Amino acid sequence: MDSNVRQMEAMQDSTSKLLSKLTQELEEERARSQALLLNILPQAIIDRLEAGEETIADRYPAVTVLFSDFVGFTEISADLDPQVLVAELNLLFSKFDALCEQVGVEKIKTIGDAYLAVGGLTDGAPSHTAAVAQLALGMVAAVEQVNEATTRGWSIRIGVHTGPAIAGVIGTMKFAYDVWGDTVNVASRLEASAEPDRIHVSTPVVEALRSAFEFEPRGSVILKGKGETKTYFLVGPRRRASDATVG
Repeated sequence: MDSNVRQMEAMQDSTSKLLSKLTQELEEERARSQALLLNILPQAIIDRLEAGEETIADRYPAVTVLFSDFVGFTEISADLDPQVLVAELNLLFSKFDALCEQVGVEKIKTIGDAYLAVGGLTDGAPSHTAAVAQLALGMVAAVEQVNEATTRGWSIRIGVHTGPAIAGVIGTMKFAYDVWGDTVNVASRLEASAEPDRIHVSTPVVEALRSAFEFEPRGSVILKGKGETKTYFLVGPRRRASDATVG
C-alpha cells in the first residue's frame, strides 16, 4: 500500500514538473513572439490586435514625419563587399532605432537605405515635432560617429514635415504598420532635395519649434506637387541666454 502511494506521489510530482516546464517554455515562446512583433508593430497596436480588433486604421490631425537616406548609396553598395555593407547599415540603423526609442518616436520601416520614422503616433513624446528634431540631430551625429570608426564617409540627407496623416496595419500573413498622406509625401520630397548631412524642414516645423530650435533659411525650392516652397535647415537647439559666453 505504501509503495503504491509513493508511486502515485512520484507520478504526481513528475507530472507537476512536466507541466511547470511546459508552462515556462510557452511563456518564453510568447515572450519571443512578443519581442518579434514589437520590431514591426507598436505595443499599442499589438494590444489592439490581441484584443481581436481586425481593421486598425487611425487618422491623426498632426504627426511629424522624418525621412532619411544615404548620399551616393548606389555607388557605395557597388564598391563594398555585401557583408561589410550589411554590417555597416545594421550599425547605422541600430543607432537610429536606439535614438527613436530614446526620444519616443516610432520607427516605421526601412526601404533599402531609406529610413522612415514618425512622432505623434504614441503618447511617448509630449512634443512630437521636438522629439523628431532631436532624432534628426542625433542621426546626423550618429553618422559622424560611424564615419570615425569605419573611415567610410557615409553622408545622410534628412527631410522633416509635420501635418495630418493616416496610420494603420496592412497584411494578414505578414503584418506591416505604415503611414500615408500628403505629410509623408512632403517629408520624402524634403529629404530628396536636402543637402548632404543637413536636416531639411518645412515652414510648419519651424513654426512649431522656433522658440526651442535654431533654423537657417534655405530659400525656395521646387517640391513635386507643391511647386515653389519656402524651406529651412534645422541647425540645433536654441542657445539660452545663460549659455552665452560672457566677455
